[in-house]
Amino acid sequence: MNSALRGKEGEEQAVAAIKTAGMEIIARNIRSKYGEVDIVALEGETIVFIEVKSWNSYNFEDLQYSIDIRKQRKIIKTAKYFLSENRKYNKMTVRFDVIFVKNNSITHLASAFTERV
Repeated sequence: MNSALRGKEGEEQAVAAIKTAGMEIIARNIRSKYGEVDIVALEGETIVFIEVKSWNSYNFEDLQYSIDIRKQRKIIKTAKYFLSENRKYNKMTVRFDVIFVKNNSITHLASAFTERV
């Protein structure tokens, strides 16, 4: 399976897990000049920006390192872009999660990173 197909399949599995957890998906594949956010969801009064990583050949520890500081900054900038375009969410708490999908196993890291000042 090529990486694009694996990524799409992993994202679909992540969406199913998010919905099962009671979160509402409000957007997918948000793109800006800074980068992309895979999934935007609501959990109560929190808006959650979610990065999905799907790999079959690496360990969980390797996946964690795939979200380095540069990738985090791109996600944060894209989240800010989304919020500037969708002001109704501006008063909500913001959270950045990462969902790892490996061989149909899902690990959801809530509050995986924050914006560093």
